Amino acid sequence: MQFFGHIIRFIVSALVLMLVGWLVPHFSVSGFGSALLLAIVIALLGWIIEAVIGTRVTPFGRGIVGFLTSALVIWFAQFIIPSVSVTIIGALLAALVIGIIDLFAPQATPFNHSR
Repeated sequence: MQFFGHIIRFIVSALVLMLVGWLVPHFSVSGFGSALLLAIVIALLGWIIEAVIGTRVTPFGRGIVGFLTSALVIWFAQFIIPSVSVTIIGALLAALVIGIIDLFAPQATPFNHSR
């Protein structure tokens, strides 16, 4: 049953990323498939950074460092997924919006991965 929970979480994360793409200038995702792949890549990059640094990567979980790290992960993910386009400003704004969403629905954001 945990497997289906992960699938649902990534689907919800993809919907959040599509919403962010609609709200945030300089951040675009071409469709649901790209958003789903982006959610997976963001979660994997966050997991790798967490393993190396030893702290959780969330937009507001670790203050300014977590926020900037989240923006960097979002910006870097565009080089892995060609149908995603993000500028530095777009990544900062997306991290801000995702952080706000994470305050109200923490399981809905790609940065909130379970261990």
